[in-house]
Amino acid sequence: MSHKPTITDSLQFPADSKVPRALFGLGAVGLIASVIGYFMDADQFFFSYLVSFVFFTSISLSALLMVMLHYITRSTWSVLVRRMSETFIADIWVWAILFIPILLGLHNLYHWAHDSALDDPILSQKVAYLNSTFFFIRQLIYFGVWGFFGHKLYKTSLLMDETNDWGLTTLLRKYSGAGIPIFGITIAFASFDWVMSIDPHWFSTMFGVYFFSISFQAFWPVMILMVFFLQGRGLLENTLRKVHIYDLGAWFFAFTIFYAYIAFSQFLLIYYANLPEETIWYYARLNDGWEYILYAMLTFRFVIPFIVLLNRGAKHNRKVLTALSITVLLVHYAEIYWIIMPVLSEHSIPFSWIDITTFLGLGGIFFGLFFTRFKKHSMVPVCDPKLDECLSKSYHQ
Repeated sequence: MSHKPTITDSLQFPADSKVPRALFGLGAVGLIASVIGYFMDADQFFFSYLVSFVFFTSISLSALLMVMLHYITRSTWSVLVRRMSETFIADIWVWAILFIPILLGLHNLYHWAHDSALDDPILSQKVAYLNSTFFFIRQLIYFGVWGFFGHKLYKTSLLMDETNDWGLTTLLRKYSGAGIPIFGITIAFASFDWVMSIDPHWFSTMFGVYFFSISFQAFWPVMILMVFFLQGRGLLENTLRKVHIYDLGAWFFAFTIFYAYIAFSQFLLIYYANLPEETIWYYARLNDGWEYILYAMLTFRFVIPFIVLLNRGAKHNRKVLTALSITVLLVHYAEIYWIIMPVLSEHSIPFSWIDITTFLGLGGIFFGLFFTRFKKHSMVPVCDPKLDECLSKSYHQ
């Protein structure tokens, strides 16, 4: 007779937790300080804000893809951590509001937004796409699409908990099947708009995949640290076991390799073609101190995680995963900084206290929204048809 595993942990995040309030407080202080920074140096404010905005939005978008992949592949391993990803995507529409400062700073951030761009022989050929009106319309489409799928997947999952209607998994797969190709297109174009067009003379046909690769690699450290944070507070200690942590570590390892492959492929193609309008982008980022960030990316985002995570035991070693996760997230921020900031200051690294305040401000809002929702519902989808199978995996391995 087979043993049917049961959950002995409480599945409710403490309703009286002060974590959301503390995070929103941190976010408010960070954003207020950033506004002060705007009046001191508007250009620095908008560039710093864009870096932090891209950092946190990339995590939400990666969570959206993870949820859709879970449903379309009928995965079992990810059931216990899926609610965390669903909570990240429930409030993607809020980032449309937080995108407003970037719209207000178009002239500070993007050269193509200036009237003088029409006199540029290259930009004048791109004006049908790179103009303020169409840019605004595209952002409405992106956030409308992401917000729709994020809301539907989150609410339908909660509805399945309430009704115990396993038939809703068919609806969730339909949403996911339609959402994945749409997601691929929108995240590629969003990366073109937000990041690549900041240096409008340069282009890369691989940039959309490159942006996805850096985002999805950084997503797994967030999930790992979130699991450790919860278990550190005595939550889900007997539910999320070593095998589930191993799975997160394995995905972290897999996308470390994928990231390195895509990043190097983009560099190699541009290096091999040796076209001035393409190589100049890397030239600006391989001189005047910027090259040290590139060395950090190579060392701490690929070489060390790759070597360490080759070991099977490292994939569920808490100390190792914590150190690697924090390191990769720091380098993820540094890589976004390395892509964007040379446009503001090509010959020096323009690090400013506004970089810190915008990061803390948006980070406080990001995680404050997460925990506000997370404590309202079960931390695990208790009526998922694959829950018992996922739990059994932890008992049998």
